[in-house]
Order: sequence, then structure tokens, then C-alpha cells
Amino acid sequence: MGAYSMPDPLKTKLKQLIVTTLKLEDVKPEDLADDEPLIGSGLNLDSIDALELVVTLEKEFGLKIKSSEESREALASVAHLAEFIRARADPARLPG
Repeated sequence: MGAYSMPDPLKTKLKQLIVTTLKLEDVKPEDLADDEPLIGSGLNLDSIDALELVVTLEKEFGLKIKSSEESREALASVAHLAEFIRARADPARLPG
């Protein structure tokens, strides 16, 4: 894979979900880096944002995030989130 690999449809969808769920008015999905932290630095999401995002992700992908520890791990970055979802989601709900 070169530097010009195809965008991951799941990561693209996650970025769109993050922006729309959290109503990030001055952020475009393509502005989000795959490996940028979502909580704390980076997007600077707080626990309410994280909870809102978890609820949306659970509905969207048919999975359960069981604890705040698990959600913190999943929301480490878009790349982590994509991995987390691929491992646990209903495959029929994954894009691409």
C-alpha cells in the first residue's frame, strides 16, 4: 500500500458520524485525522460528547460498548474506533 491508498469507507463514515452527532460546526469530516485523539486533546471531547457518540455508534453498528473504560479505548482515535467496530459490529452494518 502506497501513500495514496483508498480511503477506508468505515473511517469516512465514522468521521461523518462524529461531526453530525456532536454538531461540530467548524469541523469537516475530512479535517479529522485517523490517529488524532478524540478525547482530551485533539477534538477535545468531554464525557457527554463521548456518551452521545457511544449511543450513536451502538445504534448505527449494532454493538454494545460495555464500560467507560471500553469506550475510552474505542474512542482513542478514528483508527482505533474503526478497529473496535470491525471486531464487534454486525458485519451487515459495516460500509463498503
